[in-house]
Amino acid sequence: MHKIAVISDTHGLIRDQVRERLSGCEAILHGGDINRQAILDELAEIAPVYAVRGNNDKEWAEQLPETLSLELFGLRIFMVHNKKYLPGNLGDRELVIYGHSHKYEERQVEGRTWLNPGSCGPRRFNQPITMAVVRVEENGGFSVEKVEIPHGDR
Repeated sequence: MHKIAVISDTHGLIRDQVRERLSGCEAILHGGDINRQAILDELAEIAPVYAVRGNNDKEWAEQLPETLSLELFGLRIFMVHNKKYLPGNLGDRELVIYGHSHKYEERQVEGRTWLNPGSCGPRRFNQPITMAVVRVEENGGFSVEKVEIPHGDR
């Protein structure tokens, strides 16, 4: 089994409990609003990072793509920060990852899993602090675990 961490909207903060959950993963997917290169550098010390640019990622992030289509451990993934910018045709993508709203969302639509890991950066709008871990089985199946971080912790 392979574990992939899915985070978004860190806005310049990697909490200790988030770092602990990331440490057991083989890859980290970041759905944007990173806010500074140092966050990506810190994440890259834990596992390979795949990230898309969010609306708050300015000049420093010009090299980051707005969308990303990739395959990890046989799982076909598409990433974008704001789902309103998704292309019309997602092809054979099994997992669609997005962020922006800071609200955790996981749903099945037409054979695809749509996942917004929420925000695990600074707490906003009295929302829970969340991320997700995707477990990819050797047979190609996968499951998503919602991870909620207590908001009093950094």
